[in-house]
Amino acid sequence: MATDINVRFPDKDLAEFKTLIQEKIGKAQHDLELIKSAYMNNHTNGTEDTSPTFKAFDEGSAVMSKESNSQLAIRQEKFIRDLKNALIRIENKTYGVCRITKKLIAKERLKLVPHATLSIEAKNMQ
Repeated sequence: MATDINVRFPDKDLAEFKTLIQEKIGKAQHDLELIKSAYMNNHTNGTEDTSPTFKAFDEGSAVMSKESNSQLAIRQEKFIRDLKNALIRIENKTYGVCRITKKLIAKERLKLVPHATLSIEAKNMQ
């Protein structure tokens, strides 16, 4: 189903959304770098000389922390990818059009979730 060329945001609104998304990408990339640095961080916090029991707990905790940071990094990378896809939709002038209903997504929703591709109506239908 093709998008009706008349159903789209004006260029002025698209420019505002583009600025918002670019700011979010910058922050998300900064956050991703923090997550990655925490994941790669290999602090031992001086536990080399503690008893083996405490060291096992410490190592278990470190593994859980790395797994958690890995999951956060994957989620953050997906968020950045979704935001970049939103920029492509802005360039194509299809940004803000619900992929199910083909109606404009509410501006308030797009300000909160700028990578949204579904309107609230479509989300509720799911």
